[in-house]
Amino acid sequence: MVTEHDHSALIEERFARMGLRLSYGDHVDERDNLDSSSISSRVADLHAAFADPEVAGILTVIGGFNSNELLPYLDWDLIAANPKILCGYSDITALQNAILARTGLVTYSGPHWSSFGMRDHFEQTRKWFIEALFDDRPIDLNPSESWTDDDWFLDQDARNPLAGEDWWALQPGTASGRVVGGNLCTLNLLQGTPYMPALNGALLFLEDDFESHPATFARDLTSLLHLPDAKGIRGLVIGRFQKASRMSRDVLQHIVSTQSGLTGLPVLANTDFGHTQPQSTLPIGGRAELTVGPMSALRIIEH
Repeated sequence: MVTEHDHSALIEERFARMGLRLSYGDHVDERDNLDSSSISSRVADLHAAFADPEVAGILTVIGGFNSNELLPYLDWDLIAANPKILCGYSDITALQNAILARTGLVTYSGPHWSSFGMRDHFEQTRKWFIEALFDDRPIDLNPSESWTDDDWFLDQDARNPLAGEDWWALQPGTASGRVVGGNLCTLNLLQGTPYMPALNGALLFLEDDFESHPATFARDLTSLLHLPDAKGIRGLVIGRFQKASRMSRDVLQHIVSTQSGLTGLPVLANTDFGHTQPQSTLPIGGRAELTVGPMSALRIIEH
């Protein structure tokens, strides 16, 4: 069994190789009955990180199921005045898209701090992370050669890499736009609040985890597309589903085809984004280009 110390040592080593020094929030080890910490503790750590000129980037430890609790208490002027990298995925979607809505800053849907404790099958995730955060050249994403969907953090020796698959070209076309999205059910928590980013002109990137079965994903997608400015969405990229979600290509094709809000828009699915590995690093608020057809292509042009 791999210990928490083993994970931390590997994480520290990997960041050191990238020329980065890690520091931690004062309350990072707090745990309450919801496996979180108080709102005040999390807000204090986030404000301190943005205010500290020695901090170049902020990584979430894990997703943060209740990260939307923080939104009414954040100092948006402080965040806007101190732009820096913020990276994580899943439930942190609420924080990332709220920052986009309130400040216009680009954040990144990508690996957590904890993700860097993955001993094996991590190189492609690391490569995409470095391309997005250490360079400003456009990034051409391609299907990974293999992927995993396992509880690597419980047993690093029990990994089961699967052969890579092509992207699913569900609806043809081309589009470019501002990257908005992340975890679908978390993004939907922002509906009707001052923290929901504009969808007009957006290239949507959406994913969900094993708890989102096809019917759940379908109604969550419908809810998002019912927003008034969803008519301005330019295209949709869907991340790879975990096996436990029981989503198939045929079922997802049916879901997409029944969404009138997606009529005529390019839709690409089964991409390396979300809760399987490897995981691309995507700029929330950046810009991307999408081509869906016999030779589908996905390019991050501003990050």
